[in-house]
Amino acid sequence: MWDLPVGKSEPGEPITETAVRELYEETGLTVKPEALKVAHIIHGGWGVEAPNGFLTVVFATHEWTGEPENREPRKHDQVCWVDVDAVPKELVDTTVSAFHRYLEGGPQVSLHGW
Repeated sequence: MWDLPVGKSEPGEPITETAVRELYEETGLTVKPEALKVAHIIHGGWGVEAPNGFLTVVFATHEWTGEPENREPRKHDQVCWVDVDAVPKELVDTTVSAFHRYLEGGPQVSLHGW
């Protein structure tokens, strides 16, 4: 199953800093918070680690440094770039929705599990 780099905010941590930290922790890629643009927001009714619901903000950027590497091999089998036309079909369902809506210019918010 494929997914985007994800994670939870630490207490007092702005969501953009969470995205920067999690991206680096999982992939080794470095991005500046000001280079992030909101791509999609997912409001889920439940989740594996969030039985009462979750809110996920998906960011996009066109500015980063580094090459992707699997920095958390106990959590991930692989980290890699893929062409838009070759996105794996085995994406987490909320990621599929966010990804396609972003690429197609669709609604910026999706509800999942409500």
